[in-house]
This record gives sequence, structure tokens and C-alpha cells, in this order.
Amino acid sequence: MRRPMFSVLLVSLGILGLCILGTEPIAALGGTDVLCYAILDVTAIDVQAGEARPGQTIVVSGDRIARIGDVDEVAVPSGARIIDGRGLFLMPGLCDAHIHLVDPEVFGRAMVANGVLFARDTGLPTDAALEIRAGLRDGDLVGPELVVTGAVLDGEPPIIPAISIGLGSSEAARAAVRQQAAAGVDMIKVYSRLDRGTLLAILGEADALGLKVVGHVPESVSVREAASAGLACSEHFFGFERLIGELLGLPVRREYVGMGADAGYLLRLGDVDAQTMARALGQLRGSGLTVCPTVNVFRVGVHTSQFQSGEFPLAEYISPTVLETWRSLWSEQEDLPDVLWQAWARFAARLHAAGLPLLVGTDLCTPGSLPGFSVHDEMQIWQDAGIPAADVLRSATLVAASFMGLDDRLGTVAEDKTASMVLLRANPLEDVRNAREIEAVFLRGTYYDRAALDRLLAEARDLAKR
Repeated sequence: MRRPMFSVLLVSLGILGLCILGTEPIAALGGTDVLCYAILDVTAIDVQAGEARPGQTIVVSGDRIARIGDVDEVAVPSGARIIDGRGLFLMPGLCDAHIHLVDPEVFGRAMVANGVLFARDTGLPTDAALEIRAGLRDGDLVGPELVVTGAVLDGEPPIIPAISIGLGSSEAARAAVRQQAAAGVDMIKVYSRLDRGTLLAILGEADALGLKVVGHVPESVSVREAASAGLACSEHFFGFERLIGELLGLPVRREYVGMGADAGYLLRLGDVDAQTMARALGQLRGSGLTVCPTVNVFRVGVHTSQFQSGEFPLAEYISPTVLETWRSLWSEQEDLPDVLWQAWARFAARLHAAGLPLLVGTDLCTPGSLPGFSVHDEMQIWQDAGIPAADVLRSATLVAASFMGLDDRLGTVAEDKTASMVLLRANPLEDVRNAREIEAVFLRGTYYDRAALDRLLAEARDLAKR
């Protein structure tokens, strides 16, 4: 029997979550630690203003941006390593706001080489997630800075037992939130099978502890109710398909029968009265809801035959273990029409126009999502759907940093912030595809020139073969 695409897409996390792929680390090559750097005559990208500022000198001292100013105003410290910035553009590091870092040795290297320098892991066993976060922070692993949710909080029985805590009561829900908070997670993630009372208990307890709650809008509630009760971020558009049904006056279920079971409502988006939709989205904006659409997941998900064959671009960054998991999950899924993911892309643009904050995320480790590379694919999808390049770039940097509480250090190129930046050969404000044109990367003050980034990619490919 053919399985629903949107359900299979995320069930993959259950199998991949059984273990964090064990590879024997090899040393990263080419990252250079120097006390001080000076990037001369570069064009700095101000993502907050959406402007390019030419003729800038940026001094990096240790892991911080020490000084920024016009090239004739900033004194270059004695002994600084000079980087010629003429013809180059300096932007803040990108964020992948929805990943599952099951293969950190491979994924981390490829992400850095693609300019993805911080990320949010939204579902691994809690101990594993915390260990990876620490390894990245301490330099034992090469990869982006990480914010983690740890295990997913779901109903009973949970959809993905390997990475979930199943909850059958409000009391158990509050205890689970306290347990996760004590372990040291950064956010709480909820999932599709939670009943209404349990979800509300999670939201209340997390709010009392100062933790954001993110995740799937459970089938038991509407996206408007979840947002008004305190859900901070809806992942993958879940809940919005049912919102369309609600606004059309169609019957909408309130029990779990499979993730994405109501995705067909999306194709009725054009039937919703524009003013009615505007009011609903305005209500969500007023609640403070953020959305992480992960459109690229749906784009690659409608073309499964290439993953069954293993012949797809950049397959060399996917280990045999991950690939076999993908193949098993897609074995009964036929290719589907592009109209499905294209509709989600248009809806992302609708959410942007309504003023809802959006995060660039890829659901890394699901079939077809590739480390670092898919961030650029997601950005291009948004731009092609009509979201201006400056807004796409802002969502992939400053909006993500602000949502994660890291905007005091990340998200912009500014004095006293962490030196996690990307040097480009073309202006990303003119076209987000230019963010792929990477000349060099600073990761917390460690400098990777183009040759070093190529070596990181070579390491990732070698590790993926093991």
C-alpha cells in the first residue's frame, strides 16, 4: 500500500534517531587560528537594513569582531593577518533552523563549508543532543554552533519512540518539561499526537521556566489555539493546512490519523476569501508565532525515485547508513506532482507578506535534505516565490539569531559580536543564489579560506563512505 508522502517524510527521524552515526573523527584541515585579522576594503552586508556598505575594514580579534569602519578610519593592528576584501562581500553566518544532526562528523563539515554557522537541532535523544552541542562548542567537533530541544514531547504512544517522550497526562507533561529543563535543553519540542490538555500543560510549564515551545501543531488543536496558548514556532506548516479547511468551513478532524493527512486542503488556498485569510494570519502574527516552513523538504519529497536509486546530486555527502534508511522509507512512494511543494512555497510568501517571522530550515536528515547545501536551496525557493532577497537573508541570519536568543552575538556583522561570518564573491542582497559563492568563512574567529573549505568538503565525503 502506498504511504502518504508527508507522513513518511518525518517518520524517517524515528529510524535515524536510533543512534547517532558513529564515525571515528579525523582532524579538520586548514582552519587557521590567528590572534588578529584585518579584512580590508570589503563590502559589509547589513542584513538588518538590507544594505551593502562598501569600503569597510573589519578587524577580528580572537573570536570577536573588534572594529568596523571605513577603510581610511580603522587602524590595522600591528601583526594582524591581512585579508584583501576588494570585490568581496561579508555577511553574517547562515542558520539552519531545523535539523537533526544524526551524522555530526559529516554534516558539520559540510554545513561550515556552505556558510551555515549556527543551527537548531529539533529532535534527538536528549543526552546525544547535549553531547553534540558541547562537542561543537568546545571544538571537539567541526560544525555550527547548536541550539537543541533534545527529545520530542509527544502523546502516548509516541510517533517516533527513539527520540520521543510519550506523555499521557498533564502531570507527566509538566514533569517532562522540568526534566528537559534540568538537563539543559534550550527549547522544548512538541509533536503531533499530543492531546489538547497535555499540550496546554507543556506550554504552561515551559513558560514558567522561561523556555520556548516549538514543533508540530498537534492534531488535537488548531494553529490559532496553539499560538494563542504560547507555541512559539510552527514547524513544516503543520496546522496551516487545517486552518485553510477551517476558513472554508470544511470538516476538520481533531484526532491524529497521520502527519500531513490534511495536506490536500492546501490546494484549496485560492478558495479562501482574502480578507478572511488576512484576519487569521494577522491573529497569528499578533500571538507572536514564528514559522519554519522547510519548503525544500516537500520539493525533494515529491521526487522519490532518485533517492531509491541513490543517484542524485551531492549523494557523496550521505552515508550508506542514511541512504539505506531513505531507500526503505521511500520504497513504496511514487513521484508526486510539483504543484504540491509549489503551493507551499506560495504560502510561505503569503505568510511573509502578512508579517509572520519566518525561519530558514531544512529538516536535515530527512530524505533529500543535504547538509548546508539545502539551506541555499530553501533560500532560493523563497526568493523564487516572491520574497525579496534581503528578507530571505534576514530570515537566515538575524531573525533566526533573535528567535534563538543569540542576537547579542550572532545574526549581524557588528562590533563586539562573535566572528562567525562568510566572505562571498557576489552580493547576496541582489540574488540569494550569490550566498553560494563562498570565498572564505570565519567560524568563531577561526578562518577557513577556500582551500580549507574544500578540504572540509573532502573530509566530509571521506567520512560519509565509512
